[in-house]
Amino acid sequence: MNQPQVATSPSHYLPSGIRLLCASLVLLSAAGLSACGEKEKKPGQTLASVNGEEITVMQLNEELQRANVAPGQQKDASKQLLESLIDRQLLQNAAAKDKTDRDPKVVQAIERAKSLLIAQAYMQKRVGTVARPTQQEISEYFQKNPQFFAERKQFDMRQLLIATADMTDPLKNAMDSAKSLDEVAAWLDTNKVKYARAQLSRTSADLAPELSSKLIAMSKGQLFIIREGDRTLLIALAEVRDSPVTLAQAAPQIEQFLFNKKNKDAADAELKRLRTSAKIEYMNKADAPASPAAPAQAASAAPPAAAAPAAAPANSSSEANDRGVAGLK
Repeated sequence: MNQPQVATSPSHYLPSGIRLLCASLVLLSAAGLSACGEKEKKPGQTLASVNGEEITVMQLNEELQRANVAPGQQKDASKQLLESLIDRQLLQNAAAKDKTDRDPKVVQAIERAKSLLIAQAYMQKRVGTVARPTQQEISEYFQKNPQFFAERKQFDMRQLLIATADMTDPLKNAMDSAKSLDEVAAWLDTNKVKYARAQLSRTSADLAPELSSKLIAMSKGQLFIIREGDRTLLIALAEVRDSPVTLAQAAPQIEQFLFNKKNKDAADAELKRLRTSAKIEYMNKADAPASPAAPAQAASAAPPAAAAPAAAPANSSSEANDRGVAGLK
């Protein structure tokens, strides 16, 4: 993918819409702090004053860091970011004047953001820096999961997308007797059922292992059905082919996956420790879990290179299992 050229105008760093959005977000945080009690003096060298409220070098440096501005671009970016900070302060002052900071919805949003920030900071402090996966760990994962890598398969499929409401018994019968997806399309045309054609390719790294195994066992051209809420997919398996990746190709994705998993495991262990030592009472017994509650996920544990398909066979309904995975023919 081509990298966009770096613009020389300060507006490259903060488009007006983003600038206003940033101002609004910071407004909420600042308004919440002022609502909680006495306002603290902002440390650092003053760069500007807005109705007596100081904007400091420390604030600007934090904005530069968050924007990840390259050193050579910081001079122009600093001017734009300073103007953004002034805009924020103006909005904060106006909000305080008309008591926007006292709005219950604003206060609730601030408290939620505050609790999330504190929880994340605690978890980062408690868990610490997790070691990156070793080359041996990466290699072992590669060897233990050949379906994702050395034995990866690619499934090319053609599909007709229809409204689920149009998935009638006559259409199911037509699917059962059809020898190709074109015959199904002809039936849809004759019966004036609207549809759209599409093609997709997925690999065994993208799909659930059970579904991959079923697709591998299907014959070329086999038809099956998948329901996805308001739409239904009438699919023909066009081709199954080998699509292996080497350890060298997969190593960066495996490393990131294992690193995410280590972080998740460490976070889960800490949450389990906290739950074990805490007294948790549910006022409504129906809300209590049947078994000890599992900690919230701290990082993605999906297989490397796995992505949810746009028309995901892995999320098939019971009919997809009956007619798709088992096969129509």
